[in-house]
Formats: sequence, structure tokens, C-alpha cells
Amino acid sequence: MRSILLYIFIVLGSILSLAQVTAPRQEPATGNAFGLFVHTPKHEVRAVWLTTISGLDWPKTLAKGEASVKKQKEELTQTLDHLREAGINTVLFQTRVRATTVYPSAYEPWDASLTGTVGRSPGYDPLAFAIEECHRRGMELHAWVVTIPIGKWTAAGCQRLRKKYPKLVRKIGDEGYLNPEQSQTAHYLADICEEITRNYDVDGIHLDYIRYPETWKIKVSRPQGRQFITTIAETISRRVKALKPWVKMSCAPIGKHDDLSRYRSGGWNAHTTVCQDAQEWLRTGIMDQLYPMMYFQGNNFYPFAIDWAEHSYGRTVVSGLGIYFLSPKEKNWSLDVVTREMFLTRQLGIGHAYFRSQFLTDNTKGIYSFVSKRFDTTPALVPPMTWMNAEAPAAPATVHLDTASNMLSWDAVTAKESYILYNVYASHEWPVDTENAENLMAVRTRETSLKVPTGCYYAVAACNRYGMESTATQSHHFDKPQRKNLQALTPDGFLRCDGRQLSLPPFDDRLGIDIDMLTVVTLEGCIVKTIPRTGNTVDVSTLREGVYQLRSLDRRGATHLLGYFTLRR
Repeated sequence: MRSILLYIFIVLGSILSLAQVTAPRQEPATGNAFGLFVHTPKHEVRAVWLTTISGLDWPKTLAKGEASVKKQKEELTQTLDHLREAGINTVLFQTRVRATTVYPSAYEPWDASLTGTVGRSPGYDPLAFAIEECHRRGMELHAWVVTIPIGKWTAAGCQRLRKKYPKLVRKIGDEGYLNPEQSQTAHYLADICEEITRNYDVDGIHLDYIRYPETWKIKVSRPQGRQFITTIAETISRRVKALKPWVKMSCAPIGKHDDLSRYRSGGWNAHTTVCQDAQEWLRTGIMDQLYPMMYFQGNNFYPFAIDWAEHSYGRTVVSGLGIYFLSPKEKNWSLDVVTREMFLTRQLGIGHAYFRSQFLTDNTKGIYSFVSKRFDTTPALVPPMTWMNAEAPAAPATVHLDTASNMLSWDAVTAKESYILYNVYASHEWPVDTENAENLMAVRTRETSLKVPTGCYYAVAACNRYGMESTATQSHHFDKPQRKNLQALTPDGFLRCDGRQLSLPPFDDRLGIDIDMLTVVTLEGCIVKTIPRTGNTVDVSTLREGVYQLRSLDRRGATHLLGYFTLRR
């Protein structure tokens, strides 16, 4: 029975996704290009892998002096600006490359991508700079650590490790790898992750290639192999959590966990092939998040995505999307291959991560336009780590709007651990609905004041490092509920309508809504009637029977829901 339901889910998801991509657009009153089909959630991981190896994503300019360092920094900030505009809230920043790093490490030399020379400092700390710039934009930064591969056998990083730990490194072809079957491997990698966590304000440690290499001839049993890899993951996780329990532990497993009852993995999966017991790591709390590398399409994607979602154990799963395959130089996928996958993963309640950054910001096959203008049209917060700490912080005591300067300010909130962040919400309707992602105005800010537009109501919620949000404190308070007019409303809260005339709700100038016109909109988001704002009723005699929305429309095109009504004759 379960396999039949799974098949139906996949087919329906594919059909619905295709319809959303290819159907003629009817612009809804909310400005959402897909009407009611797309619900943009308030909490969702939207991530990108930002690659530093060989400067693939960054940097393009080598740091060789003051001017080139400035240029290198500008390249990163411009990239982060583009990512923020696309709704990205999590940057997986490649920090350990191949036994080399992009920060000053006591264990390994500088990576050559920064200056062109292994071991040479760029003259600043790129990791600290990237963290500061991500946080400035309300984005999390997770330090992406490549674990087992350590580069070419003759490369500087590999040579250094071979010299210091000769029994720890194994050669396969012309590449060097840390031996997962040596206990020292777990401790060495944990040392590096502890160094990053202790010295930097990272939001996560993201482990890559924490598995047997595909070229490794595994001679131990698969259960024993999985135990070796699990020991590495657990050792790192314990070390990180002991320092900062709010730092998210994650990894990027192979995109198919294992064979399913009806769908085979084709011999390439995480659990059996390379001994990654990733779903168990979620269940036991070794990992907080998984980013499975689901660089596939069709039935190599959909059933395995459902499998990951069904084994999330209340934690966070983020589907890794191979957008590099959109490139004509790769597999030349059509855009709808990726967009269908995005619709399905959102229906499953899991996030999405793009591999890699440049293919997104270059707008390959229109992916950036789709993401920024049609799919992620509202901001999103990273899901809270309720399994680590479900206690929400206190709310700001007061929120004050200075109408003369348009400055919104609020009282600071203290926390037991680390610091407090704030989410700011704005709306033309009072009270501000903080469950509506459309009202998110600023996220994860450490400031306690913000310059804001006029004509809105505001609410501010405190947020701790676990992502737990307080109740919101409103900027305005009224003694009576707004828009309450028993003459205009039916007992069930709908606007009164006799089949010909619709009674209008009261318009209170304190609400800050500049109403020029009224629109009648179907529940599917199609505007069917536009009427100038006059009198207390609207003639709806020409409309068909049904349920409608009544919305305001100002000269700037902004629209706000005024109520619902049922038309019967």
C-alpha cells in the first residue's frame, strides 16, 4: 500500500510541478506568480555551496597587494548580495579545501586559491570576513570542511600530513586520503573543526566527503565500515557541541540513502556503497541537518527525496540540487528539471541547496530569475533546533516607532548563551501577522534599531542562536480591534452580501492604507472586478456565484486583504 501511495505522490507532484511551470500566468492580487499553488513557508533552509577550491566560485582575483585584496573582498560581497536577493539564508562556505584552509590554521597551510601560493597569507582572514558579511545580510555561514580527501599525493597539504602522520594517509591513484579506519583520523578532523568553532562565530560545521572514497577497496564488513565513518562524525559533533551547542552539525551524503523497495540506487548510495549511515546520524543526534547531494532527475530523484523526508526524525533535511547540470558544458538539463524538483521538495517540507553558487548567480538557464522572482518571493527563517533547545527567549519589552525620523527601535533582550538576534515584521494591517512570511522585513539582525518606511505597522521578535523565536512585540496598540463592524459582517466573519450589493468594512485612516480602488479577487488569485472606492457598498450583481476576496488597491499597486464574501442568489 505504501509503495502505491509513494508512486501516486511522485506522479501527482510531477504533474503539478509541470503545470506550475508551463501554465499561462494569471497574475494574482498578492503578486505571487503561481497564485495559490506556491506557499512560501516562513521556515525553510535555502542554501548554496560557495566553493573556494581553485577559485571556482570565489575568489577570482588573487590577493597580492592592497588593491587586489580589496577587489577580492568586493567579489565576495557582491556574490553575497546576489545570494541574499535570491532568498538564500544559508551559505556553505568552503573552509577546509584539500588539507589546506582559507583561515589561519594551526594545523594546515593556507590554500593557494587566495594568493596563488600554498601557505601564503592573503593579508586578512577570509573566513572572519565572510562570516561578518553573511551575518550583516541576515544569512547563516556554515564552515564547509572537506574531510577524507587531502589532494594530490605531491600537493603541499598532502605532503605535510604524510610527513607528520605517515600511517594516517593512504594513496589511491595519484590522490591522498585520510584513512577512516585509523582512530587518529577522527581526532585530527575534530581538532580542525574545534579550531574553527572556537575561533569563529560560525552557525554550522558542514562535513563533506565523510565516507569511504568510491575508489577505496573496502575490505572490512559494511557494518564495520559504517562504524568507522560514524565514529568520525560523532567525534567531531561531540567536540563542536561541547563548545557551542547551537552550532549546527551537518553533512552532504550521497543523494540516495540506499535501495528502496521499488526503486534501485544503481549501485551508488550512501549507506551500502560508501558506508554513510546518514539517516541514523539524524536519528541519534550526531547531525542536525543533512544536505543529500541529489544531483539526479526523474525517478532517480523523486522517490529518494521522499525517503529522506520520511527519515528526518524531526530534524532538517535539505535537498542538494545539481544546478551545474543546467550548463551546456555539463548535461545541459532544461530548467524545468530543477524547478519540478524544487516544487516537490517544498511540498515535502524540506529545503533546497544549490551546487554551486556561480551557476545560480550567473542565472544559468534562468535559474536565478526563477528563484528570485517566482519561487522564493518572500524571506524565510532557518527552522529552529527544537531538539537542542525548545525554550524561546523573552520578547522585547517595548517597540517604538519615531514617525519624525522613521526609526524603529526596541529594547534589547539578554540570553543565557551567546547573543540574541531580532526579526522585524512589517504590514499595512494591524496587528502585524508574524506567521506570514510576506511580512518579514529584516531577519537575524543584532541591532536594536532600524530605519523603516512610513505607513506601516511593525512587530519585533527576539530569536536565540537555536532559532527559537519569542512572541512578537507590536509597535502600535489599540484599545479596540480594528475593522470590527457587526453591520458589515455576517456571524461567521464574512462580509455581508445580498447577492447584488456587498457591504464594505469600515476604513480607519489609522491603519495607514491608502485606498484608491477596490478589487474583487477569486480564491485562485484572479482579479474579476475593479471598483473605485465610493460609498459603503459595492455592486457585485454581474459576478457569478462563489466565494471571493475583497482587496484594496493603491496607486502604487500595493494590495491588502479586506475580507471574504459569499455570493449566492
